[in-house]
Amino acid sequence: MTKNISLILALLCLATSASAQPIPDSIDLSKFPAQAVDDVVVPVPSEIFAVLDKLGSPNWRGELRGSLGKNTGNRAQVALLLGTVIAEGFIAVEAEDAGRVQEIGREVLVLAEAINVRKAVIKRSKSITEKADAKEWKSVRSEFDGALQDVRGAMRELGDDELAQLVSIGGWLRGTEVLTSIVSKHYSPDGAELLFQPHLLDYFMGKLDGLKNTRLGKDDLVVKTRKTIAAIRPLIGRDDGTKISADAVQRINKMTAETVAAIASKEP
Repeated sequence: MTKNISLILALLCLATSASAQPIPDSIDLSKFPAQAVDDVVVPVPSEIFAVLDKLGSPNWRGELRGSLGKNTGNRAQVALLLGTVIAEGFIAVEAEDAGRVQEIGREVLVLAEAINVRKAVIKRSKSITEKADAKEWKSVRSEFDGALQDVRGAMRELGDDELAQLVSIGGWLRGTEVLTSIVSKHYSPDGAELLFQPHLLDYFMGKLDGLKNTRLGKDDLVVKTRKTIAAIRPLIGRDDGTKISADAVQRINKMTAETVAAIASKEP
């Protein structure tokens, strides 16, 4: 498998302390400690956070959204929204905002119920609230990680693998929105290199293309999401070593922000 970088999949799928390892002198993506997630190799979060901290100590509280979004009852929208909300949980953990983490934990439960997987996350939601209240941030991150895995596992058991993929994609969109926001504020070619993830986007596009002729694939938000990822794909760098420009980072931020906003409001 080819290694690539995905901030939010790393956050959602691997629970690791952000301060566990020293800040690297430079970014060598090929040497990042990694694990496989859905046939895509991602680095451990501590390495990513170390690089982001090197960019200027991100203002995580400033990256939090004012609203988590509106549940419309549309299953595609709920799945995408759930992904963005879980991603928001990791951002709130980095901000060490206990109140926000608790709110997000409750919202995860509500959205999980809307797609019939509430039972899978009841314990996680309660644990997130309790551990956030105690400011046990490493444990909270682990619980968010577990919540995502529980939700996706329950969906697959119900034969909703496509919805499970939308949860991951929603998380990636919100995570990339935040990553590009941080990188834009302290742009450097090394920081922008965290966006170099062509194989991950190819993976997502393959999944979304497979839905084109289905009812789910024709949903307006799924169509918008597919167009967004297709538009981002040429901007995230090439295997020839071409750096991702500051302009490309800003364009990716604008596209992901618009798509996340659409998911939150169900406006295509």
